[in-house]
Amino acid sequence: MPKASQKNALPVNHALGERVHKLDRAHVFHTWAAQAEIDPLPIAGGKGSYFWDYDGNRYLDFASQLVNVNLGHGNPRLLKAIAEQGAKLANIAPSFASEARSEAAHAIAGIAPGKHLNKVFFTNGGADANEHAMRMARLHTGRTKILSFYRSYHGATSGAIALTGEPRRWANEATSDGHVVHFWGPYAYRSPFWAKSEKEECVRALEHLRNVLMVEGPQTVAAIVMETVIGTNGVLVPPDGYLAGVRKLCDEHGILMISDEVMAGFARCGEWFAVDHWKVVPDLITFAKGVTSGYVQLGGVIISDAIAATFDHRAYPGGLTYSGHLLACAVAVESIKTYREEKIVQHVRDLGAKVIGPGLRALMKKHPSVGEVRGLGAFWAVELVKDRKTREPLVPFNAKGKDAEPMAKFKQACLSKGLWPFVHFNRTHVAPPCTASAEEVKEGLEILDKALAVTDRYYTGKGA
Repeated sequence: MPKASQKNALPVNHALGERVHKLDRAHVFHTWAAQAEIDPLPIAGGKGSYFWDYDGNRYLDFASQLVNVNLGHGNPRLLKAIAEQGAKLANIAPSFASEARSEAAHAIAGIAPGKHLNKVFFTNGGADANEHAMRMARLHTGRTKILSFYRSYHGATSGAIALTGEPRRWANEATSDGHVVHFWGPYAYRSPFWAKSEKEECVRALEHLRNVLMVEGPQTVAAIVMETVIGTNGVLVPPDGYLAGVRKLCDEHGILMISDEVMAGFARCGEWFAVDHWKVVPDLITFAKGVTSGYVQLGGVIISDAIAATFDHRAYPGGLTYSGHLLACAVAVESIKTYREEKIVQHVRDLGAKVIGPGLRALMKKHPSVGEVRGLGAFWAVELVKDRKTREPLVPFNAKGKDAEPMAKFKQACLSKGLWPFVHFNRTHVAPPCTASAEEVKEGLEILDKALAVTDRYYTGKGA
């Protein structure tokens, strides 16, 4: 592993780091990995926008881990909430009413858009939130089909992976929950509709969706599920008018609109929920990640009054042992207080408009391998290309082995300078903690500037 920055004197404990690594390799079965081909870095601690290893190497977390540590590492308010709730009552079954759970549901409903999203079903994370949102939609409508984007990731449980459109779905299809139809969403930079502007992209994408509904039979479709701003698969910000157009189609055909805000919610896009940016109100919202910044696992579904009423005298057939776990709910309550009192939503909005966006656009002018930058708030993507004119990606779709070498070298260049990036396909994403300062973000952009010299070497186009 290349050496990262050591700006602060950090504790070094090689022996403990070696023990952690040895035990990990002997006993931990890792997610999304060929077990013999990985070498996990043992991490000793973290604070704010940084984390560090046992050798004293510090990394600026430009990924917020899995885009979930919104309020930063080691946040004292969240840690105190865990300790105080644990001393009072650590856990109680979901069938009881409890202060932490009631207050968390009240606080989450209070930041939901519109006036009719008033109930919260708690889950352990985003995947099972999407599972239950689908279940609620099918039971409420009496229909079975769900539509979702090809460019999407909704989780790794059977129903959530069926919703997912990207390649991680392929190996799981034998175990996935069917009755999901995928369609193409808007992506102006690589338009599947041959659109030449965002406005045209919006019109043609909605026309495509209308045609999909026509051939699938809108009367068979329970819901359309969308990441409001697509996350791992490109930080794709929908063009103005698209979400409103989807809402109109749903209303026309009695279809529910489900917004997956697992990654985009809780200030990440400079709003409580990304849908707020377009003033669209879904029927169901799924959330996780930023609600507790990952300190304790929590997800959930925010439910409209109409859907909740379906189960007034009909038992909802689903539940989880840890639904609304008290430690997690206490963190959720304190998180929402922190977002409010420290004005995090406005801070993220300013960070995107005044620091990240301008900074990335400046890098685009300097580096020919940067084909496009896009994003909102603290959620951005840098699309890397071999040729700006043809827009050929720096690496092929779902590249492996030698084909992925340019991105692997780019990542190593970032790590060697103390930046932990979020790299996926031919993109690097910029998603620092929502509490990151302008100075910390500028530090990360300076490292990106140096690392992009690596991708420029693979550029084959004539000029920029």
